[in-house]
Amino acid sequence: MSRIAQIFRYPVKGLSPEPMSRTELSPGWAIPLDRAFALAHGSTQFDATNPKFLPKTKFLMLARNERLAALQCRYQDETQELVIERDGKQVARGRLDMPVGRQMIEQFFAAYMADEVRGSPKLLRARDHTFSDMPRHCLSLINISSLRELERVMKVPLDPLRFRANIYFDTGLPWQEFDWCDDDGGAEIRIGEDVVVRAISKTQRCAATNVNLETASRDTNIPLQLQQAFGHTDMGIYVEVIRGGSIKPGDAVAPEQ
Repeated sequence: MSRIAQIFRYPVKGLSPEPMSRTELSPGWAIPLDRAFALAHGSTQFDATNPKFLPKTKFLMLARNERLAALQCRYQDETQELVIERDGKQVARGRLDMPVGRQMIEQFFAAYMADEVRGSPKLLRARDHTFSDMPRHCLSLINISSLRELERVMKVPLDPLRFRANIYFDTGLPWQEFDWCDDDGGAEIRIGEDVVVRAISKTQRCAATNVNLETASRDTNIPLQLQQAFGHTDMGIYVEVIRGGSIKPGDAVAPEQ
């Protein structure tokens, strides 16, 4: 039986993940605090009182800014502090619920990214909004068997976190998760005892997956490898929560019968 191997959230879009031992899911929502913040280019227009979906090109992101991978970030829920480290040393810290704290983070990234950022970077957040690559609240899932099939073709090991998924699981069969996506709305999938999600679409991969997370450099072309080997550039699926509850590593993942 397929089971959850790992769960992650990404508090700041484009920055490092945080493993989770458990999370609560609500219908129509993402994992709490997943992509809740984003570092926007100074030229990006965003109204926090009336938030709208924006393409990822409006933000700092791994697809174009691989230096972000050299940073390790932790968001502390109790204090609402973001701590940023590089090579094990703290390089920035700020409370994101306070203007001075956000300013400290913005100033760090203005210096760290230098000419890669257009204008002074802005740390954005809006209530009930997620800075996902999708214009809706959703979760991303990766079937580890599909990843292993890509590794077999490429003849190199791949860090699963290159794909920045929320949930990693293993059906034992590569690409089986694609059978859950169709033009009629997608299959319903049960996770654990209570949660039910619905498949939305396959996840088309971009240049962000080319970044080696240990070296913060580009060392391959995964979209091209996927296209050449399998005739598509997809890895993983997006799902939306239709019945909420708690999930944790070890919970079963299977389509509803």
